[in-house]
Amino acid sequence: MILPTLQKGDLIAIVAPAKAIEYEKIIFAAQQLEAAGFKVLLGKYVADAYHYFSAEDDKRAADFQNALNHPEVKAILCARGGYGCIRILDRIDWAIQLQQPKWIIGFSDVTVFHQYMDKWEIPSLHATMPLDFGTGTASSLETLISSMTKQQFSYEIAPCEYNKSGNSTGKLTGGNLSIICSLIGTSLQPDYHGKILFIEDVGEALYSIDRMFYALEKSGILDQISGLIVGGMTQMKDSDPGFGKNYCEIIHEHLRYKGIPVCFNFPAGHQQENLALILGAETEMIVTNENVHIKSI
Repeated sequence: MILPTLQKGDLIAIVAPAKAIEYEKIIFAAQQLEAAGFKVLLGKYVADAYHYFSAEDDKRAADFQNALNHPEVKAILCARGGYGCIRILDRIDWAIQLQQPKWIIGFSDVTVFHQYMDKWEIPSLHATMPLDFGTGTASSLETLISSMTKQQFSYEIAPCEYNKSGNSTGKLTGGNLSIICSLIGTSLQPDYHGKILFIEDVGEALYSIDRMFYALEKSGILDQISGLIVGGMTQMKDSDPGFGKNYCEIIHEHLRYKGIPVCFNFPAGHQQENLALILGAETEMIVTNENVHIKSI
């Protein structure tokens, strides 16, 4: 399915479907997008707070629905992650997204929406969010914009000793590892056959990474994918006594007998450098001892 190619003057809606966010960060993000030539529409409840969440479930869903229904909105930028997207997913009427799809943008908990879009074969954008506009790198915002305006991406990164060399092509899927694993076996689990899986996470215990990869393995997903891109795995925690392996070693161990390329340290996730990836895009990954090239094709 083809999404609109954004141009200057197009309207981007900012909504907060999960955790609460400071109003100043919303305003700063709006100013950055306006400086890039876009118009911005703020959700009615984007700056509210209701306990942990930005607003009650029905209000967060209403904001998202209004953005979907708005005839001029070309992209919906989620303000931040945290937790809450799954609580409003079934409160949203997605029919308009199937008829006139818009970009859904974000990462972390927004992976719930990415997985749902994957089910419908609608591309979406794994990219930085207003929470991080003030602290992220310039390239994080630049690649968000270029992905919407050019509908393509191309990145070359340094090799890692844990990489597995090889070439692969397939549609890109994935997002936050914890969310992906929480949806295994549910109606939201996409078809992973032949796809390149991207993962990232933050603040997880090393044994949890091992447990989640057993879930990917036992569900058959690791036998279905054609490649694995490991993004930022930040603030990983060890146990006492220690697990005995770092996260790269844990993941490498699970993939050692799989005949697919594996790339570590892709700069996307809960970190300052959060390069945009178009989930659902036909993608090529080339992993060699010299470098890694990942691009849409």
